[in-house]
Amino acid sequence: MPNTMQATAGSLLEAYQNFKEENPKVRIRDAAKQLGVSEAELLATGIGNDTVRLQGPWDDLLKRFKSLGHVMSLTRNDACVLEHKGTFEKIGTFGAGNHHMATVIGPIESRVFFKNWGHAFAHTLDKGDRVMHSIQVFDAAGDAITKVYLQADGDFDAYEQLIEDFKAEDQSTEVTVTPYEPISYATDVNKEELLKAWAEMEDTHDFFPMLRKFNAERLNALELAEDKFTRKLSVNVVPSILNEASETQLPIMIFAGNHGNLQIHQDVVNKIVPLDRGEQQWINVMDPNFNLHLRTDMIASAWAVEKPTKDGIVTSVEVFGEDREIIAQFFGLRKPGQTELTEWKALVANLK
Repeated sequence: MPNTMQATAGSLLEAYQNFKEENPKVRIRDAAKQLGVSEAELLATGIGNDTVRLQGPWDDLLKRFKSLGHVMSLTRNDACVLEHKGTFEKIGTFGAGNHHMATVIGPIESRVFFKNWGHAFAHTLDKGDRVMHSIQVFDAAGDAITKVYLQADGDFDAYEQLIEDFKAEDQSTEVTVTPYEPISYATDVNKEELLKAWAEMEDTHDFFPMLRKFNAERLNALELAEDKFTRKLSVNVVPSILNEASETQLPIMIFAGNHGNLQIHQDVVNKIVPLDRGEQQWINVMDPNFNLHLRTDMIASAWAVEKPTKDGIVTSVEVFGEDREIIAQFFGLRKPGQTELTEWKALVANLK
């Protein structure tokens, strides 16, 4: 009599194989949703074939990304994908436990939150005309956190060595996933005290501790600060931002990701490509070393946000989905100690 765990995994593998035959162009993330499982569970059906389960320590795994050379780093949420080609140059880790984090600086830039890293795999995908080698990281719920794809001129030997060094003893095709518990935010945030604390900020990084102090949901804080520090915008602002930044060659910052990795773009954007797929409306940046893909139809609200700092007001545009989760943030390019670009401030002021 077959083992129940094996039968379950075997049934999923068969279902996935049948799905791919009928839907050869559907990506694994969308296939997982249609099959009612997580992406990590679906990917793990290939263990022993095209997939290897990896283990931590996660900070050591991240640091080894430097050895891979030229890669493409992809981070996404349901509505926005950022893709950067380059190298992992400077990786610094700090903190412990729930505050164990990392900063990645260089052509690829991100902020990493290890507490939400749950599973990792090395995966080989044969697309016929090319073979794609990747390291893919998922959270405890089986949702993708970040994926790193080796490029043609990347270091394949280092990739193979990474797999050997971090290969998990457990190479079963079964993945245990744990759904996230909903976060409970305060429903009675003191508006006056919140605005007072907001006005006293000296750095943009003070914003997150402020939210934690009041146990405030980010979007709720923006709503409470409307007409003081925030202004509600049309949900169609993102194409306006990207087109204007491209036309004027205004360098911008774009932050997008999830609770395990926040990827950051810091440069000009050039080729802006809208795409109409019926119910899905996309705005894309299609530059040689940077791609953005954002579903504008999933934006439920957009806000211009001002944060006081020692260097003056810093202005961002933040867009949110129906679930009230942030999709992406846009800033004018700025380094600590510098004032905000007047061109960016003017761009945001003209948004409706």
